[in-house]
Amino acid sequence: MTIFSVRHITVYRYLRPVNFGEHRLMFRPRDSYDQRLLCASLMVDPQPGDVRWIHDVFGNCVTLVEIPVRASELRFETRIRLDHTPQAAPDLQIDAEALTYPFNYSSDEIADLACTIERQYLDDDDEVGRWARQFVHVGRPTDTGALLMTLCYAIHESFAYARRLETGTQPPLITLRLRRGTCRDFALLMIEAVRSLGLAARFVTGYVYVAERDGSDTRGGGSTHAWCQVYLPGAGWVEFDPTNGIVGNRDLIRVAVARQPRQAIPLTGSYGGVASDYAGMSVQVNVTTDGTNQVFDEQLGVPTEPSEAVSVHP
Repeated sequence: MTIFSVRHITVYRYLRPVNFGEHRLMFRPRDSYDQRLLCASLMVDPQPGDVRWIHDVFGNCVTLVEIPVRASELRFETRIRLDHTPQAAPDLQIDAEALTYPFNYSSDEIADLACTIERQYLDDDDEVGRWARQFVHVGRPTDTGALLMTLCYAIHESFAYARRLETGTQPPLITLRLRRGTCRDFALLMIEAVRSLGLAARFVTGYVYVAERDGSDTRGGGSTHAWCQVYLPGAGWVEFDPTNGIVGNRDLIRVAVARQPRQAIPLTGSYGGVASDYAGMSVQVNVTTDGTNQVFDEQLGVPTEPSEAVSVHP
């Protein structure tokens, strides 16, 4: 059992006061057997006129914020504290009929999994599919768990992580050709590769705990993180983080799941004005456990000096 605290600050800046449309946040972790939310808070400046919560089609908790005044800066600060239990995923408890690939989902499961099996991105020559099938044995059974772990590790070991500040996610075909991308690019590539094999996969957004701020090999820390889940009969939705080669939920704080990355953007919104009014944004994420403190500046892409640790109590 580990207690994680996360402090996430996003600041939008404008050259003059502007009006704001509704802003949509995903920051409240999904309660489950492996992570239990202890407390969560949201602070917005300027003071919001209305804050309400809904569950989206995937069961994610979404916060909707209305800002009634004009301002030249908009600041969101979210804090969460949760009890996290790492799972030993290499020993996947898969049903006997799904231990080897290929296998079929049951009729009950396939009705709900169909949209997560269908490929979402153009690949006329099936390059992603061909790349994925190279890990399938020819003439002998392929262990399902080993196949998925190999896919995950292949991206981790053969692709270069490159922080990219532009919005959006690279199409999987581009990531495959460049052999370079961000955590969300790698997650999407693995999702489409798994779907090309006829398996169900979905996108996950949240946070990753970096054990050491300096000299750590864990990539994707200091901002929101992304990985994927694959549905395996008997084991359920299993976490695969191709950015860091993590199988299972170790150090991963799950906030939202979705069929596509654009359905799980941590913070979206609009403002009334011209494009030139926008002066940029900065993001800081602070993940704390056992006195360890990591703070990064996403705008600069480099570690900053640690801020004062935040203690959030239920």
